[in-house]
Amino acid sequence: MAWIAIAALALIAWAWKKGRLRAPTPAEAIAILLGIAGAASAAKGKPIIGIPLLIGAAMMLNRARRIQDRALPAMSIEEARAVLDVPADADADTIRAEHRRLIRRVHPDAGGSAALTRRVNLARDTLLGAIEQRERYRR
Repeated sequence: MAWIAIAALALIAWAWKKGRLRAPTPAEAIAILLGIAGAASAAKGKPIIGIPLLIGAAMMLNRARRIQDRALPAMSIEEARAVLDVPADADADTIRAEHRRLIRRVHPDAGGSAALTRRVNLARDTLLGAIEQRERYRR
């Protein structure tokens, strides 16, 4: 059962190396502590205690991450222009082209992070939404 603890440490090391670790929220910290306790219990030969703790920790961590992903903060138009590096009079095609250029660099598949990808997508959505709102107002 020691392999569970080794696997957990290997996953933590991998996440740290990839730059995916950040300061945990309180719910994530509790889930991490539960996971450590579960791994330690399983490694000591008490799988009846350890495995449910590990499962509970995984479920709690998954829920905390889903909640965090849903809570996207609003972005101002000025901040969105700065993220995409577009001028104030940029049209929708320019915004989409800059978004595609930037997303190629920050996407997790290209070595970037999910947080940067969400930020770039939020900037695109903010600017395209502002353009759409302006066009509706002109009609």
